[in-house]
Amino acid sequence: MKHAVQCEGLKKIFKKKKEVRALDGVTFSIPTHEIFGIVGPNGSGKSTLVRILSTLLIPDYGYARVFGYDVVREYGKVRPLINRVSADAAFFKGISAWENLRYAARLYGMGSRDAKQRVLKILPKLGFSESRFYEPLEDLSRGMQQKVAIARAFFTSPMLLLLDEPTTGLDPRSKRDVQRFVRASVSDNGLTVVLTTHDMHEAQSLCDRVAIIMNGRFVAVGSPHELVRKYRESNLEDVFLKVSGHEWQEVEYEA
Repeated sequence: MKHAVQCEGLKKIFKKKKEVRALDGVTFSIPTHEIFGIVGPNGSGKSTLVRILSTLLIPDYGYARVFGYDVVREYGKVRPLINRVSADAAFFKGISAWENLRYAARLYGMGSRDAKQRVLKILPKLGFSESRFYEPLEDLSRGMQQKVAIARAFFTSPMLLLLDEPTTGLDPRSKRDVQRFVRASVSDNGLTVVLTTHDMHEAQSLCDRVAIIMNGRFVAVGSPHELVRKYRESNLEDVFLKVSGHEWQEVEYEA
């Protein structure tokens, strides 16, 4: 089976007030066309892992490959294959959604006409009305801004989409719109998705497999059904509580 992502022994250490092992020997692989979820509390290593896969951070030990390319030595081959959407997407808030997207299109070497045709196909699938297309981003809800960020990510026609807590803080309707679009993109376009989230219900309903990460380590990996059955619980949140031994906790650093 061809793999979209292969990681072996990933370690990343940050030295702030004290040494923090953001990742501590993470090993896993993701086959193509899978939605792979990573759940864990703030500071558990989720975003650090996504930044390594997106070639924005270099691991201290181990390796990560995306479609066979090493993310450190062959980052130039990895970047055209991926795109990333974070919880706080960067925009010029004073200009319209379309002006932001047109600017991004130029950075990707895409003409305005092609870019407009593409986003006008994508945004309605996300529940974004064309009537709001020309309004300043600052006048749009956070959910609508996040939909624009997802549309922007598809300018590169990514094979691997890295979604770093994309639905955090969204209203229920916007969250459902994003989840429905992600499912359709995997089904229709053969996309592979890595999703980090705090929402256990989202992970259970959307992901093919889920990894629970604690203190930089994967402590459980499997399909939601497998994890629920293995730990004899009724849902993924209860599995997390059993595996971790405590409730969600905020920590001093963000990894």
